[in-house]
Amino acid sequence: MRDESHAVTAKPADPAHAAEEFVLATVMLFLAVTIVRWLREPGSRLYIADLDTALGVIGVLSGAILTGLILSPLGKRSGGHLNPAVTVSLWLLGAFPGRSVVPYTVAQLAGSAAGTALARGAWGSPVSAPSVGYAAIVPAPGWQPTAVFLAEAGSIAAIMLAVACVAQPRHARLVPYLIGAAVALVIALLGPRSGGSINPARQLGPAVLSGRTADLWIYLLAPILGAALGVGMHRTLGRLPLFTRKAGSTASEHPENAFFSPSDALEGEQLTSAIRERDRKF
Repeated sequence: MRDESHAVTAKPADPAHAAEEFVLATVMLFLAVTIVRWLREPGSRLYIADLDTALGVIGVLSGAILTGLILSPLGKRSGGHLNPAVTVSLWLLGAFPGRSVVPYTVAQLAGSAAGTALARGAWGSPVSAPSVGYAAIVPAPGWQPTAVFLAEAGSIAAIMLAVACVAQPRHARLVPYLIGAAVALVIALLGPRSGGSINPARQLGPAVLSGRTADLWIYLLAPILGAALGVGMHRTLGRLPLFTRKAGSTASEHPENAFFSPSDALEGEQLTSAIRERDRKF
């Protein structure tokens, strides 16, 4: 059952928004593969031999890129999800129309494949080198599937819980930066262990093109279940006085819902008020 305290009047997103998600995901994966190609290919001038150091740098760059894509014009129009787990969790929160979940998810996954293929075309054989492997994420030796699943699900659950709690009118402008910082931290800490994907769209293209699909099911399923868990935790916290909104509050009073909703998903005065408030903060 959806959390009606977060519900907004919504209609299916324009197909153009799914196309924008495709473009955003394509750019995200192209840049992700590019970064790994230059930092992890031994022949590169930017090669970083130590894996932990390399993943720290990759995490910072990835977080900055993600924040930039969310705040880009395309990101503001589509909502800048870039992650099927985010799309599903926002639908569960009532901040995104349910009939747009599948188009967005398909667009994000297709963008994953397109961006990876574009990077292979741009950078050639180094992308397929063993040390790069199309930037496909793999768990560390000794990490069992159960541990990888729990790490990936738990990290995205914590992120979505934090986003749901922070995305209030006074602090909504911080959400894109929170997400970028959280992704950077996950990559730096979990990258050498579970892989630190937390995004099915981040893994699908690289895994398929590299042939490293043994653990793909974990990286596709765990983030979605983890995001749903984060939503459930937020609902539980929402019953506490600290997190309970005043009765009768509306979407126009809580413009944070406009961050990840497509720009035409709200109707009438709610849309005008939400977008005006969001743009004012940026």
